[in-house]
Amino acid sequence: MPVNTADPDASIEWDTAVVDSRRVDFAAGGDGELVVFLHGWGLSPRAYRSSLASLVNRGFRVIAPTLPGLGGSAELEPSDRTFDGYAKWVGRFLDAIGVNSPVTVVGHSFGGGVAAAVAHDRPTLVSQLVLVNSVGGGAWSHSSGREYPIRQRPLLNWCGSAIAEAIATFPARGPMQLLLDEVVPNAVRNAGSLWRTANLARNADLIALFETMAERAMPVSMLWSVGDQVIPRASFDAIRAALVDPEVHEVRGNHNWLIDDAELFGQLLTHVLSDSATELVG
Repeated sequence: MPVNTADPDASIEWDTAVVDSRRVDFAAGGDGELVVFLHGWGLSPRAYRSSLASLVNRGFRVIAPTLPGLGGSAELEPSDRTFDGYAKWVGRFLDAIGVNSPVTVVGHSFGGGVAAAVAHDRPTLVSQLVLVNSVGGGAWSHSSGREYPIRQRPLLNWCGSAIAEAIATFPARGPMQLLLDEVVPNAVRNAGSLWRTANLARNADLIALFETMAERAMPVSMLWSVGDQVIPRASFDAIRAALVDPEVHEVRGNHNWLIDDAELFGQLLTHVLSDSATELVG
């Protein structure tokens, strides 16, 4: 099938749903096997429109909701501001748009933690899980080489790495474009939510969830970029060990590599979902 990601708006549409009596914006497009995509911290599905279009143009149907408290969506109630709370919200969102059969769930960064919680809590709803530079490993490696619990990583260190990677993304559109298009509007709309989700992502230790998924033999694939400055390698290794034997693909690039290189993301995810790729991508 010919693939053309030059005009992502031609294959991605924007719609709204009502979840918990509140409007939610989401991206949708395509026909075929359904892929639910969950975006990263400080962003919205609009940051990934070329990547989503790459999947649509390869024959997938894509749904990508704007997660609560980000991209203009209403924040969850205080008691629900956990990965389990986000997972339950995703379930309600899918119910609201009429999705009730097993789907592939793909999560990037913070969205990876949410996707993992969805797969853990609703195993009959998730046929396959794909983690893209996901949070949740519970480990942080200091520059000295020593490993510590992820909760000991300074928040400013985490936020600084995330912002630095955002500045490095979209070089053709200007070094500050992603920051100005996504993170700044998120901060203006709801700075408190941005801060709270940053803390949730920074402290994410979902190892017990990953171990349970391994026991259930849940199909899980991991995509990882070797230049990631946001998610420590120690965290990636911890997730990989907890999952026991996940399919792993490594690529060159930073934390937001799938935004930088939509074509590679589309190619790689197509291989993952078709079980046709068995070697690392370098």
